[in-house]
Amino acid sequence: MLSWRNLWRHRARSLAIISSVVLGTWAGAFIMSIYYGMAEGRVKIAIEQEVSHLQAHHPNFRDEFEAKYHFTDGRMDSLLPKMPGLKAYSLRSQAQGMLANASGSNGVQINGIDPEREDATRGFRSMVKDGGYFDPVKRNQILVGKKLAEKMNLSPGAKVVLTFQDTSQEIVSGAFRVLGLYESPNAPLDERNVYLRREDLNALLGTPGGVMEAAVLLSGEEKVAESLAWWKASCPDLQIEDWRSISPEVALVMSSIDVSSMIIFVIILIALAFGIVNTMLMAVLERTREIGMLMAIGMNRLRIFGMIVFETLLLALVGCPIGLAIAWITVEWLGKTGMDLSNIAGNVMKDFGYSAVIYPVLPIGKIGQIILLTAGTALLASVFPAWKALRLRPAEAIR
Repeated sequence: MLSWRNLWRHRARSLAIISSVVLGTWAGAFIMSIYYGMAEGRVKIAIEQEVSHLQAHHPNFRDEFEAKYHFTDGRMDSLLPKMPGLKAYSLRSQAQGMLANASGSNGVQINGIDPEREDATRGFRSMVKDGGYFDPVKRNQILVGKKLAEKMNLSPGAKVVLTFQDTSQEIVSGAFRVLGLYESPNAPLDERNVYLRREDLNALLGTPGGVMEAAVLLSGEEKVAESLAWWKASCPDLQIEDWRSISPEVALVMSSIDVSSMIIFVIILIALAFGIVNTMLMAVLERTREIGMLMAIGMNRLRIFGMIVFETLLLALVGCPIGLAIAWITVEWLGKTGMDLSNIAGNVMKDFGYSAVIYPVLPIGKIGQIILLTAGTALLASVFPAWKALRLRPAEAIR
């Protein structure tokens, strides 16, 4: 009770500490929500626009990347519609080769796709920013990433030549016309991936009906384990993997986000602790005579120590909920509208596979951690001022 009364004897000082706690809690929680928003956005991009939830390959394909390691589309077409939790699937042919034009050449991964299935799985049609999507009648059409197009001076209507190896490891070439330029949230992938019809690529590879990669998009993350087990049991001769195995760098982002966000939050709390120590030390020094009087009339040193600690803790417990409430309002608002960083960061976010628009997310489980860390910081910050109070001698303090 005495600690609570002491807080409001110097309202300006108490409000200054409370404001610091509010600002520190809000900043820490908000930065944490940005980290989680970026991580969830990266995972969403990886699943919905890059690798899907599950993929199947011939066991040797990803090691050798040769066309002879393939399976048939008829097998997947009869099997995959029965998969539990299936939302969409896409079958692809792939080859490593060179794309050349009058401006030079560049190494690329050549992806043969079924346009409608690819659009259902990845929303590929919406990525085309210049030109058009695949025409169902015309042949030998190709989509090129905008970053690669800038590098090689390509535009819709330009002609390019693809060179790669067929199933017999013979060099084959084909002339294609650029139908459009696409742009995904992952610029590095755009620079090294080109897309054409699977039938056109299979004709050059000598693999009619061949599939090197089957990608499956599920109705939700909760279906991954069940669908993965079902697919492995149905196709024991194929290598079936989920998105964490296919894209380990994305899985690493999710596994490290707790540590990364907590480090930033702790740095903010350390700065807050210095402010609390300074203010509470001033409060103790100003009340030297009063503390000496309390000791003289019989208040033991443990109670003196507890009084100073409780004062600091009460300040933190008043400011922390207010800071969390402001952080929750901020996150709820920006979680719906998004934070568009394109004007600040330009295309830097895309260079690392992140969206330029971030939707902050603050997990419920982190709120308890924030309260405990803030209270712990206040307790630690109160130790030095309380220790200074304990060192006072009653007779000297009163004089």
